[in-house]
Amino acid sequence: MEKVLKGLVRFQNEIFAKKKKLFGSLSKQQKPSVLFVSCSDSRIDPSLLTQTDPGDLFIIRNAGNLIPAYGAAMGGSTASIEYGVSVLQVKDIIVCGHTDCGAMKGLLQPEKLQELPAVKAWLQHAETTVRMVKDHCGHLKGDELFAATIRENVLVQLDHLRTHPAVTTRLRRGDLRLHGWVYAIGTGEVWAYDAEKKAFVNPSNKRRKA
Repeated sequence: MEKVLKGLVRFQNEIFAKKKKLFGSLSKQQKPSVLFVSCSDSRIDPSLLTQTDPGDLFIIRNAGNLIPAYGAAMGGSTASIEYGVSVLQVKDIIVCGHTDCGAMKGLLQPEKLQELPAVKAWLQHAETTVRMVKDHCGHLKGDELFAATIRENVLVQLDHLRTHPAVTTRLRRGDLRLHGWVYAIGTGEVWAYDAEKKAFVNPSNKRRKA
């Protein structure tokens, strides 16, 4: 906690002063261009990853970067999606998974969730991920299966996004785009889903993920 408090003082005394004009404008309104859905994992920092300023990203964070299909859970994530898309009029939505995701480990090892009933219930929103991995990745084992689960979950959550009325309307209008990312914690790489190639690729060099 001491580190957090020292950081707060530094922010107020140094960082805020350098961006006082920006924060002044943000005190009146927000106009984020991107809705960023990420995991709650402490190693993921959407603003650091994308090198964006306060006000650029409208962020939703939860265990496993999950998006309940519309009507499955009318909670905070659903409300935030509706607000970001309908009111803030974001132009892009990014669903960002990451390597070494504890929630995805839980999907592959459900027996370890017996003493975590809330986590177990939440991960039901990734039930389709489990089915897709079982049906299409049965030949994989170990780390390869884990990596495939992380990627597949991003695609499943994008499908869930499309069930939300606000998203569906904007997609049909053609002024909203969906993106699937996987962030590699150890290397800093980001793999983005390419619908034409049906694979995750590194945008910086277009190499296909192994």
